[in-house]
Amino acid sequence: MKFNDIVKLVAALAASFLAALIGSVFTIPSITTWYASLNKPFFTPPDWLFGPAWTILYLLMAIALFLVWRLPQSKQRDSAIAVYAAQLIMNVLWSVGFFGFHNILLGVALILLLLALIVLTTYEFYGLSKPAAYAMVPYILWVSFATCLNVAVFLLNP
Repeated sequence: MKFNDIVKLVAALAASFLAALIGSVFTIPSITTWYASLNKPFFTPPDWLFGPAWTILYLLMAIALFLVWRLPQSKQRDSAIAVYAAQLIMNVLWSVGFFGFHNILLGVALILLLLALIVLTTYEFYGLSKPAAYAMVPYILWVSFATCLNVAVFLLNP
């Protein structure tokens, strides 16, 4: 692997896990307090599952970004990276809205936007690197599930 590729891989990992870190600043304090007090649907996973699941997802997202970023520069590649950045920012904003502001409805709105951006990112990645797009599929599935969970929490906590 060329040095330039190593730099891009490290940067992709750093960007992904920086988003995770920022999101966790808003999420972790609310897990045992506000979130614990909410009515949750029967299909809510145990709290301990979220950390490992998100760690795997952030790693896969970073790998997907790296696979696209290492391609020759083009408008299509740059557009895909921009959409990826937008979904990463929206990922953090969801944590801020839902856990930071304790606003379930805002969380629902933000996660719907997040899901749309993830699907768009995956579509853009597919045109450039099928492995990158496939690496995003678990993220789509998890956020689809999280969207259902968010809507259920909203309905159970009027």
